[in-house]
Amino acid sequence: MGDQPVRVLVCGDVEGRLSSLFNRVQAIQKKTGQFDLLLCVGEFFGVTPEAEAEWQQYKTGAKKAPIQTYILGAASQETVKNFPSSDGSELAENITYLGRRGVFTGASGLQLAYVGGREALQEPAPAHCFTSKDLSALVNSLTSSSKFRGVDILLTSQWPRGVWQYGNNPEVNTKSCGSSSIASLADKLKPRYHFAALEGAHYERLPYRNHVVLQENAQHVSRFIALATVNNPAKKKYLYAFNIVPMKSMDPTELVKQPQDVTESPYRRSANDKTETQKPPFSTTEEEEPVHQFFFDLSRKQGGAPRGRGGKRPSDGRGRDGHFQGQPKQPRRHPQPTGPCWFCLASPQVEKHLVVSIGTHCYLALAKGPLTPRHVLILPIGHYQSVVELSSDVVEEMEKYKSALRDFYKSKGERCILFERNYRSQHLQLQVVPVPLNRCTTEDIKEAFMVQAQEQNMELMEIPQHTDLKQIAPPGTPYFYVELDSGEKLYYRIQKNFPLQFGREVLASEAVLNIPTRADWKECKQSREEEDDSCKQLRDDFQPYDFAWDD
Repeated sequence: MGDQPVRVLVCGDVEGRLSSLFNRVQAIQKKTGQFDLLLCVGEFFGVTPEAEAEWQQYKTGAKKAPIQTYILGAASQETVKNFPSSDGSELAENITYLGRRGVFTGASGLQLAYVGGREALQEPAPAHCFTSKDLSALVNSLTSSSKFRGVDILLTSQWPRGVWQYGNNPEVNTKSCGSSSIASLADKLKPRYHFAALEGAHYERLPYRNHVVLQENAQHVSRFIALATVNNPAKKKYLYAFNIVPMKSMDPTELVKQPQDVTESPYRRSANDKTETQKPPFSTTEEEEPVHQFFFDLSRKQGGAPRGRGGKRPSDGRGRDGHFQGQPKQPRRHPQPTGPCWFCLASPQVEKHLVVSIGTHCYLALAKGPLTPRHVLILPIGHYQSVVELSSDVVEEMEKYKSALRDFYKSKGERCILFERNYRSQHLQLQVVPVPLNRCTTEDIKEAFMVQAQEQNMELMEIPQHTDLKQIAPPGTPYFYVELDSGEKLYYRIQKNFPLQFGREVLASEAVLNIPTRADWKECKQSREEEDDSCKQLRDDFQPYDFAWDD
């Protein structure tokens, strides 16, 4: 077939509704032409007398499937009886059982890996379950070749656990959905398409990449699609049609093209997320929801920065000045600097009169020499140099502050622009600058950054919205980063001699705020009294949006 695309149909749990499925397939083929094969994931057989009678018609040849159909094995004890053994075999004309697990390669060169049933919770495994040995054997059979790049299609009955990470959310209970072993399998096999069922839901995840940007050679993206049950009353999608050119026939540059909405892999956890790293590649026990332990770091307001009207959380044992009075041992402390730091909240050098709000892991401060009266900094309380070094709980609270500021600025008719310069700075400062909506569009701001970067011989690149900065900039990498109110992100890896005021210069330029004289913060310095007044005003204005006030 050369590089001709293979026309594929995939369906979710059939549960014995064979005539409903095949009538639908015939209608589609009548309208759009013949498909090459139909792949069924999830539970193919039903357990009702009606389903049994219908299957007998196909088994005896009274009825015939209108397309070459490949099915996975039993996903429950009740349907095991329909499969003569764990090896693949033809069950009826045009209906083939693929087997417990394996690799199927079509005449076109299309490579399809599959694992039927559910993850075994005990040994010996029931007939409708797969074991870690099944998965290891499957992975080893494929990845032992140095030419292995991935498979075209992966079929599993169960969902991979956590596939929704960094992507769009499915309409399922994510606490109990899916198998961690299937997630590990998908990570290793890098399928271009991965189909699953059993959850009664239709879910098409945003495509995710299989490489780390700027650190590894580009690879093809993966798409995960879950399908609902045939003829479900809610009319959720149960049949998926697509064309695919087998990987082996594709031009390599065409294969690795990245779509606009690609995200990072849901299976590659950040260095700070240790929930998966201790586990063997294929666990034989059901994974529980990772336990996140939240500790209130009792040193977080050391130094007693003001919170607003009268402070808050009096029940935590703090005195009026913000110091703790005879507290128990700290379960965890924020990272501490090795020397003096102007931005660590516990530091004697920090200018506490500029503090607007204090959370558990981050705080908000009025910028020194602000571009505009509502120009603020989001800073971690502990000593972190850049966003890419933050632990997940700090990132989470930083996102809450971003969201609160977006809402706050929106109420003032302004859009929210953020930037970070991880260069010649020892403590992370995320600059947040409001730009009036009637001044310019987001596109104007983006263009201003791009044009000024070009003038400085810097290549500011756009990175996908769902990309985690940690994937692009390993800790220690000097960089400049912008986040626009549209969610678009710009990134520049700093080489040398980066202009320290670049972010301010762009926003102060005629194209954006048109206040070029305020580009350098030293030219905008206020007296202590002016700073006190500005901060008090900002604190009062921001208070309705400040989640740190919530009990």
